[in-house]
Amino acid sequence: MDFLATFFICFIPLFVAVDPIGVIPNFIALTNGLEKSKLRRVLMQSMITAFAVSVVFMFVGQQLLGYLGITVADFMIAGGALLFVFSLKDLVSTGHEERAALDDGVGAVPIGVPLIAGPGLLTTTLVMVNQYGYFVVATALVANIVIAGLCLAFSQAISRFLGKTGTKTVGKIANLLLAAIAVMFIRKGFVEIWQTMN
Repeated sequence: MDFLATFFICFIPLFVAVDPIGVIPNFIALTNGLEKSKLRRVLMQSMITAFAVSVVFMFVGQQLLGYLGITVADFMIAGGALLFVFSLKDLVSTGHEERAALDDGVGAVPIGVPLIAGPGLLTTTLVMVNQYGYFVVATALVANIVIAGLCLAFSQAISRFLGKTGTKTVGKIANLLLAAIAVMFIRKGFVEIWQTMN
């Protein structure tokens, strides 16, 4: 399989896990009232934090699994179950939760982590690394975080274009896809365990 094909195989689940459109309402609520200079700082802070945490987890997570004696199949099943729970939670949420506007320190937490680099992205990244290697996953990760940053940079315009209903609909579709990807991870994990037992 060539690099481009592998890249897109990694890119799509990571894109769904990041859900850049779905992050927009929270981003707008958290940065409401900030000056443009502070808003740019928050945006850069969030992208750097999301990338740093994801990359560190991508490398350290592998070592941690080895020390704990956890196999790739074990993590695929557990990670898939976790992804499914998070996607299901967002699918059935009413969207009435209120978030207070904070100062410009929100870039690292909660925007960078966990809104961009949440459990879904971290789990998906680690599972993909086990299947496709570090380089292609890191490349797909950078591409997704850049896209997320662009979406947040133009969040006001995107939100006006899609409207509240459109933004929520895109988020729900992304969570539905994430649930399907979670089921795929669980299925592949059980298949791998079955093959090692026979």
